[in-house]
Amino acid sequence: MPETTPKGLTGLAFGGDYNPEQWPESVWQEDVRLMREAGVTMVSVGIFSWALLEPSPGEYDFGWLDRIIGLLHDHGIRVDLGTPTVVPPVWFYRAHPDALPVTPEGVRLEFGSRGAICHSNADYRAAAARITTRLAERYGDHPALAMWHVHNEYGVPVSACYCDSCAAHFRRWLATTYGTVEAVNEAWGTAFWGQRYASLEDINPPRATPTVGNPGQALDYKRFADATMRENFCAERDILHRLAPGVPVTTNFMTALSQCDSVDYWAWGREVDIVTNDHYLITDGRRTHVNLAMAADLTRSVAGGAPWILLEHSTSGINWQPRNPAKAPGQMARNSLGHVARGSEGAMFFQWRQSRRGAEKFHSAMVPHGGTDTRVWREVVGLGASLDSLATLRGTRTEADVALLWDWQSWWAQNLAWRPSEDHDARERADAFYEALYDRHLTVDFAHPEADLSAYPLVVVPALYLMTEAAGNNLKEYVENGGTLVVSYFSGIVDEHDCVHEGAYPGVLRDVLGLTVEEFSPLLADQSVRLTGPDGSELGGDVWTEFVVPRGAETVWTYADGLTAGHPAVTRHRLGEGTAWYVSTRLGHEGLDALLGWAAEDARLDPRAGLPHDVEVVRRSGESGSYLFAVNHTAADAKVPLETSGTELLTGERAAGRLAVPAGAVRVVRLDG
Repeated sequence: MPETTPKGLTGLAFGGDYNPEQWPESVWQEDVRLMREAGVTMVSVGIFSWALLEPSPGEYDFGWLDRIIGLLHDHGIRVDLGTPTVVPPVWFYRAHPDALPVTPEGVRLEFGSRGAICHSNADYRAAAARITTRLAERYGDHPALAMWHVHNEYGVPVSACYCDSCAAHFRRWLATTYGTVEAVNEAWGTAFWGQRYASLEDINPPRATPTVGNPGQALDYKRFADATMRENFCAERDILHRLAPGVPVTTNFMTALSQCDSVDYWAWGREVDIVTNDHYLITDGRRTHVNLAMAADLTRSVAGGAPWILLEHSTSGINWQPRNPAKAPGQMARNSLGHVARGSEGAMFFQWRQSRRGAEKFHSAMVPHGGTDTRVWREVVGLGASLDSLATLRGTRTEADVALLWDWQSWWAQNLAWRPSEDHDARERADAFYEALYDRHLTVDFAHPEADLSAYPLVVVPALYLMTEAAGNNLKEYVENGGTLVVSYFSGIVDEHDCVHEGAYPGVLRDVLGLTVEEFSPLLADQSVRLTGPDGSELGGDVWTEFVVPRGAETVWTYADGLTAGHPAVTRHRLGEGTAWYVSTRLGHEGLDALLGWAAEDARLDPRAGLPHDVEVVRRSGESGSYLFAVNHTAADAKVPLETSGTELLTGERAAGRLAVPAGAVRVVRLDG
């Protein structure tokens, strides 16, 4: 079995992407000296270096890489070594221009950025295998090697290509997946609009068409593109496993960024030896620490609950948003330790030294343009010391309270054209429900709809337009066996082929919810509705309403106005030993909090009203003990109740009764017993 932790790393991972090729060798000695000063334990090397390692076809120059890896090893710094297959050299593209990807409109993209790859191209695959083999043969038994880093951020910026090579590959994929053209016709519903195919050879990628194309074809092409990238990853991984046994292999995910909506991370999580993730704060006016917590919880869930590694984030501002503010003093440590609380075995950054040239020269780094006499550098050194003091929690697991169901393939399907309302956004609903759970101080595991849910007293379904019969049966069994389920609108509607489930909406969820939906009634952009409860209280909704018909469910809240006035808006259905809730409109934060409060009572989850707002409290536990993290995102000092006494690891102080957490600070208590 491959290793699932970085080889030779005894503490938490701390460091970042190191690109020494951007600097003269005279800087390298200073780099390793500063790394030792900061407490760096591991750096990622070689990710974008193919053109330097193979400057011309079949001619290799490993001298510079030998020297830098040797220098890092001499200073006790572990190496996450990249296979540089995200950016083939320009000579490769001049020899094989058809390896450049083609857009749906037929435009071939050019060299000069990164990730410009047709993943179906045989020449690219062969070249990637050759450079990966050379690296594995040369460094597979190097004492500095901690793990392999294949490619970089698959799916960013290009996941799908629409060239003739991809067309041929897609047909082979369809033949493997469906067997016959008749099965493809059935799955895609090609009888509609006369789209029926007589042969698999007639099928092309979903290129630009006069109007909306076939949604089944579009959905399958997303699956194909994802599977093709994963195929290439596995090919490199298998070379590395064969030539460097015992060294774990990973690639960096981007689980919670909408920029990477083309990757099914449930599938990818099964292929890597260690799950790693890149996370950058989206500064769009929302509470960035909530998105951070969500990213960490989602990544841990993709890892099956096992520890994972934050392989990239930023020390301060990033460079690719319209506006890129700096992080506030102390925010870098809060961000980093917030990821550790939720399962990361460290905190790595992009990048070590801030670039002077290139597209990301204004992206912050561990060593900023201003050098070591800067706030960022001082905070980097402080964070290194903090992570060193937390080494004993390696291998422990984060404890979760509830499950939130999420499926990338359902997201793909819902985002296809011509849905009932473009204002309904599956990701927005997932964010909103997550934030409401976060504000109730409930730690969330994400789960696939067909996963075993028996460990969770409460399961939330914020938006699952696509749901298989197996998933529907899974949720019904969960509720019958005593679970509490909360489902939001436009869930359970279609099967894996984007075919509407037979019968009334919501398809495979009818029985568990005890209702049917006669008709969707989306609202216009400026419309909203009022909901009234049995006690006369009111909630507000927007975007969506439905004509709900209870068939065993009880009505809890009713539409007070609008086209659906008098119809149920929120229902509750007792089934077997459990309860299923349904909400048929888009509730705001207040409404979601109320809904989840009722569901939490059904689930017998202890209320945590005594915990301060925006102070997250998370626990990790394992053989080395139990650890309580308290992360204060507010400008006021806070106190967190402790069930038992313990030692606060960042200060060394004893803690009992109530833990003092200063404004903007983090405290980690190793609990006694």
